[in-house]
Amino acid sequence: MMSIKAGLQILFLSILAPLTVKADTGTDLFYALRKKALLVKDYTADVNMQIDVSYMKIPKLKGTMYFKSPDKLRLERHGGISLLPKKNVNLTISNLMPAGNVLVIDIGNVEKDGKKLHVLKVVPDDDQNNIVLAKLWVDEANLVAVRAETTTRNDGTIIMDLTFGKYINWGLPDKVALLVDLKDYKLPKGFTLDYETNPGAKPDAQAEKAAKASKGQKGTIKINYLKYDVNTGLSDEKFK
Repeated sequence: MMSIKAGLQILFLSILAPLTVKADTGTDLFYALRKKALLVKDYTADVNMQIDVSYMKIPKLKGTMYFKSPDKLRLERHGGISLLPKKNVNLTISNLMPAGNVLVIDIGNVEKDGKKLHVLKVVPDDDQNNIVLAKLWVDEANLVAVRAETTTRNDGTIIMDLTFGKYINWGLPDKVALLVDLKDYKLPKGFTLDYETNPGAKPDAQAEKAAKASKGQKGTIKINYLKYDVNTGLSDEKFK
């Protein structure tokens, strides 16, 4: 006859087993997702960019974006102004996921826009990592994150929504929308913008006004990626 102790051990293991499987599934999913993202060593992309902020009107920007893993990013604009974050690598999904060893908390499945997504919370083991916590909504079938909410030590919280199309096999989006803290963005001297409140202001006065207005403000950056050339072996010289 089975002892009471043995029976309790079996009961305990039967309760623990599903939780263990779920945790392993979430951990494996995150590492597979990150591995796919890291397959992209570099790319060149034709882009259209729109920056939406409440205190000024910014014309749409067209240009070419260059990326080289892990942390090099450059935008060559085709006319207009250049407005990029001081740490513009946050425009890439691979840098909104913690590097190194992590703890993965499996939140489970949710439905968004008619699609089943797997939600993960990811905490890095390294206390010095700039990322404190990343929450990811993962399309398991295509192994891509369609949304990321990443809390950082130095750059606030960055929210990224991604739409995929013909480059999904590379894990590269056709469209990205980012909600960002505007204090992390720099405005070049001498630019001209159409201010709602004072359209006749001089460029330097506009820049000073924009810097003041951006404090505590959030804005949305929308990027359409029209065409990618992937893993062509971009030189570091391109980013100097």
